[in-house]
Amino acid sequence: MRVKAYTMVAVIRFGKKRSHMFNPHSIHGIVPPYLLLEIARNGSEAQRSTALKAIVSANQFRARRSAMREIAAFLTTVARGGKQRTIYDAKNGSKLPGVVVRKEGDPAGSDPAVNEAYDGSGTTYDLYYNMYQRDSLDNNGLKLDSTVHYQKGYDNAFWDGQQMVYGDGDEDLPVSERLFNRFTIAIDVIGHELTHGVTQYEADLAYWEQSGALNESMSDVFGTLVKQYQANQTASQADWLIGQGLFTSNVNGVALRSMKAPGTAYDDPVIGKDPQPAHMKDYVTTVEDNGGVHINSGIPNKAFYVSSIEIGGYAWEKSGRIWYKALTEKFSSKSNFQNAADLTYQAAGELYGSDSLEQKAVKTGWAEVGITIGGQAQGSCLTALLGKLGLVSSSQVGQNEKDHI
Repeated sequence: MRVKAYTMVAVIRFGKKRSHMFNPHSIHGIVPPYLLLEIARNGSEAQRSTALKAIVSANQFRARRSAMREIAAFLTTVARGGKQRTIYDAKNGSKLPGVVVRKEGDPAGSDPAVNEAYDGSGTTYDLYYNMYQRDSLDNNGLKLDSTVHYQKGYDNAFWDGQQMVYGDGDEDLPVSERLFNRFTIAIDVIGHELTHGVTQYEADLAYWEQSGALNESMSDVFGTLVKQYQANQTASQADWLIGQGLFTSNVNGVALRSMKAPGTAYDDPVIGKDPQPAHMKDYVTTVEDNGGVHINSGIPNKAFYVSSIEIGGYAWEKSGRIWYKALTEKFSSKSNFQNAADLTYQAAGELYGSDSLEQKAVKTGWAEVGITIGGQAQGSCLTALLGKLGLVSSSQVGQNEKDHI
């Protein structure tokens, strides 16, 4: 286990508690906060400014996302059933949703961001509906609303609890300083962010430590399945990269994350090195990134990859179905990695039979990352430590301890 002890300094400033560091309703942006902070430290003046703007914007949206989650059921359209996509254009402003530029059934236009958001949300809907009989994110025909051209030079994409929002990357910077392309360019990013909506309506995994890392991992799982589904790729044919195409040629990296080989996606003097672990022995204990939700998600990501390769064929057909059943029927908001291993194993048995090839594959997948089916929970004791420091409530500590029994 790796402990990033220096991050404790970020929690206490001038003797005051910084409780927002542990906000469970943080915006689910595809670009992790630690990567943006690396740019803010190491980039050019223009790159630093762009990264800081993305960080500030995410903080501003936390309250909005929390509110949207609470009232989402009352905001859904009365027109239900089937695919219902609407694409809006923010015209480089911050007001959402923006101006309607394409509705369901409208022909493609000349704006690639509009077309990509439309097609990507459609493919995501198709995967969930055709393979898992799910009617949109809420399984009740929720409209798929997306806003493109959000702000000027916005380096992220996120689900805000009600809709998708996409930035254009660094199109306003000189070519030599651009790090990110437009965020609609990668269909797995679209699938990833929309899956946060599915999780919101199902297990509602708390966005903190291992439950938060599972939240991120589920989005990577179904994000990559959306990409593989669109490309008609088998598990062995897929690249298992998340966000390939987001980086410009100025970045020494291939994607934001690698599910096949966590920790190898990028190594660059400006954006830093991919910090994801691929095994529990390298689990990172930190207060950054809501307790490492984007970092430690590499562990369950690798488990899903190995399980899929062991099963073979199209990953969305069997391993995807196993993970979907676990997410929608078995996980709770506080599920940890051990729970995920046990419950995906259980789901595999229910779907394909006890001691089946599929169930053995799930067991192998988790074993590859250092988690034994039926074993003891491993990982961070950070919540208990923060409780002693008075940075989280005693009820949170008690709940965390119960969840890890």
